[in-house]
Amino acid sequence: MSPSRHSRRLAVTAAAAALLTVAPLGVTAAHAQVTRVRQGSATDASRASWSGPAYTMNGSGGIVTATMTRAIDAIRGGTGAIDVVVVAGSGTGTPECDVITGLTGVNSCTTLTLTAADGNNSQVNTDIRNAEFVYFAGGDQCRYVAWKGTALEASVESVVAKGGGVGGGSAGHHVNSDVVYDACTASATSATALANPYDRSMTFTTGMFRWPNYANTINDSHFVTRDRMGRTIAFVARAVKDGLVTGGKAWGVGVEEGASLFVDRAGRATLSGPSAYVVLGDHQPEVAVSGQPLTYRDVKIWKLTNGQSYDFANRPSCGYYLRSVRAGVADGSLYDGTPVTDCSSTPPPSGGSSYAEVEPNDSRTAANDITGLTYPATVTGDMKSTTDRDYFSLTLGAGQTLTVTCAIPPAYDADLYLLSATGSTLTRSVNDGAGTDESVTLTRTASGTATYHLDLEAYAGSGTADYACAVAKS
Repeated sequence: MSPSRHSRRLAVTAAAAALLTVAPLGVTAAHAQVTRVRQGSATDASRASWSGPAYTMNGSGGIVTATMTRAIDAIRGGTGAIDVVVVAGSGTGTPECDVITGLTGVNSCTTLTLTAADGNNSQVNTDIRNAEFVYFAGGDQCRYVAWKGTALEASVESVVAKGGGVGGGSAGHHVNSDVVYDACTASATSATALANPYDRSMTFTTGMFRWPNYANTINDSHFVTRDRMGRTIAFVARAVKDGLVTGGKAWGVGVEEGASLFVDRAGRATLSGPSAYVVLGDHQPEVAVSGQPLTYRDVKIWKLTNGQSYDFANRPSCGYYLRSVRAGVADGSLYDGTPVTDCSSTPPPSGGSSYAEVEPNDSRTAANDITGLTYPATVTGDMKSTTDRDYFSLTLGAGQTLTVTCAIPPAYDADLYLLSATGSTLTRSVNDGAGTDESVTLTRTASGTATYHLDLEAYAGSGTADYACAVAKS
């Protein structure tokens, strides 16, 4: 079972069974077995066009009627009725459809309980393609990602393309993000993920669903109840470090039990229920190495309460609070903080000592020497012109790891290079966009001590607003 464990699905009572149409389907592989239960009308709704897409992202497995009703109304445009399919990977009974069939605007609800081998079953795919909303039940998201590349994936995508919708709870919430925490080897806890972000339990699937306006996301469920903020920060760090996302940024979306995000066709997510969190990693983690504790500073967190919204189409640059993880230890009060309301400048990273650049430092021979600083340190400066280059020199001993993360203000785009003493580029960070942070890491494997140069270069724009680079040695 996955980390998004779902309680045993309810058994169908004899009284309810009398109202159901039950049709066992043929298998598509050895031991595969589909269970199909349809409630409501036996005939699919027919209509030329629909008004979605719409989505529900639930923190636990059950239907949240407030967001489900909004999704149904959005898809049908306030008139007519839709067909819903619930996809389950295990269990018996029809707990989701039992709720859905009682909602206004529902023509039918069909529960499909499938094995991992059933992604190409013809009846399954006919049911899904004829539906206007597909809901992935709680259970095991590792079974769900097994349908990547099958006809089932394409069928679900066709529902969204025609103006329908998709949702899910618990494991079903996980599978609807761009990067899926699949838990195919074990279930990660926050403690495990922070102690080693490459623990065997930290496995991901990409390239399954990418819903409009919801790119570069990683969903998490049962969020506060199971204390999953730490592992979501580790998910985000891994997504950025391993290039699982585009643009060097990843957004974790954690939804609490009993809560649900309704996401409309314009990408605006509105919360119904206790709480949800959006966790942004917009720079490289300082330390994300197999077998070592995570260090990831200044992660941005938005907290949503009932009725509040987050715009995934126009992702905000304000309203977050900052939290950090240092050597596997997270800051206190991860689930609450004072939001930043003035984002005109980037807060400097924390460090042991600080150094402000001294011009001219536009070449290696004129580099500012920061060897004598107490590390971790903060180095600040600015890109005074569109051709400015700021150099800083320091030393690194055998076995030491250098990590540099530069918070770039929104006034310009700057790139970060780490050079050898002779000027060869050893590693670089060249993320696109004004205000986009840059980060490099290097471990010296040779013996002895050597000199290195940090080179921060103006790529586009300039200004007097300071960048702030956190420089750490470990």
